[in-house]
Amino acid sequence: MGHTLAEKIIAAHLVDGGGNGSGPGAGVEPSDLVEVTVDVVLSNDITAPIAIREFSELGVERVFDPDRVVMVADHFAPNKDIKSAEQCQVMRRFAQAQGLPHHFDVGRMGIEHVLLPEQGLVVPGDLVVGADSHTCTYGALGAFATGVGSTDVAVAMATGCVWLRVPETIRVVYRGRLRPWVGGKDLILYTIGQIGVSGARYKAIEFAGPAVSDLSMAGRFTMANMAIEAGAKVGLFAVDDTTRAYVAGRGVRPGHEHRPDADAAYAEVVEVDVGQIEPQVAFPHLPENARPVSRAGDVSIDQAVIGSCTNGRLEDLRVAAQVLRGRRVSPGVRCIVVPGSQQVYLDAVREGLVEIFVEAGAAVSTPTCGPCLGGHMGVLAAGERAVSTTNRNFRGRMGDPESEVYLAGPAVAAASAVVGRIAAPEEVVQ
Repeated sequence: MGHTLAEKIIAAHLVDGGGNGSGPGAGVEPSDLVEVTVDVVLSNDITAPIAIREFSELGVERVFDPDRVVMVADHFAPNKDIKSAEQCQVMRRFAQAQGLPHHFDVGRMGIEHVLLPEQGLVVPGDLVVGADSHTCTYGALGAFATGVGSTDVAVAMATGCVWLRVPETIRVVYRGRLRPWVGGKDLILYTIGQIGVSGARYKAIEFAGPAVSDLSMAGRFTMANMAIEAGAKVGLFAVDDTTRAYVAGRGVRPGHEHRPDADAAYAEVVEVDVGQIEPQVAFPHLPENARPVSRAGDVSIDQAVIGSCTNGRLEDLRVAAQVLRGRRVSPGVRCIVVPGSQQVYLDAVREGLVEIFVEAGAAVSTPTCGPCLGGHMGVLAAGERAVSTTNRNFRGRMGDPESEVYLAGPAVAAASAVVGRIAAPEEVVQ
């Protein structure tokens, strides 16, 4: 029996054979508990201070490899208060003491899951652990990347290894031709709507099929990012020419391409006809509450957020600008645009996208996770509604527990900002 993409990457990282015990390089099977080496260890200004404290308890003086430990100040940075300033200070001092070249502070940073691929810090075939659940974003590069706790990150920083259980895999095959305005965000919302937020719990998802082969890297990052919203351990794409073109001249080291075997055993195979999918909206308070925008009804909004690690890439801003160009944000609606990194911000300035947003009446923020987790730069009051390109809409996610978050792609979010209610882009762009 062959092996899935997740199994192959894990097997390539086994410590001392591991897996089923048949020697170095042996394959692994679902439910195996294995020790693996890691290529990248990630933490941010919320999770790093805990990992640093636990690291000090281990009695280890130096991280296993300074080039492989990445720290990003993005959740409450630029600092919103004294506590967040102290969090960032802890991380900053540790990075300086350890000589970490990949510590990204204000002015250099971005939203971590946009920044790391952009900087070439993750390459195909990597095994990545991060103290953030959306670390699974890097599966778009053909890397096994997953979120872990800060204690696991501390051990990984010290040893370069972690233990994990080999997941089963669900293969989702997308066929057909995408309709106008439909992108990766719509495909993943639709998929979560079909399988549910627990449908892939502790499983890997392999995204496959001709429709996703035609997706840009931005669309793939979006889908891999939200694999966790279906409970998945990781969301994976096999490497192809699109991946190679993205990594070329960017990767800090050579990658390794893995492909699933034709006779790999899957827990489930799901077939999706993308031609039947229109832009999606996930209603409160779960990402699985997805429905076509044509069935959204009359839902007025107070705020639209365009950005985050899910949809803060340049391509996402281009889509939003296409809708907002020459138009104005509806009175009473706050529209917040958050570029995913300093490079995305700079590119958006150079392309004139920021001018379009400002002229439309939107606020353009420095890169930050702030609005997504209800931290700062866009917190909702009781009774307010937001349509957002972020990844979660749990009760209280972006502010008061009595607020509501509706998840959508950048086209729907921008159109909604103009109309003042959840709207399809065709209502604005004729």
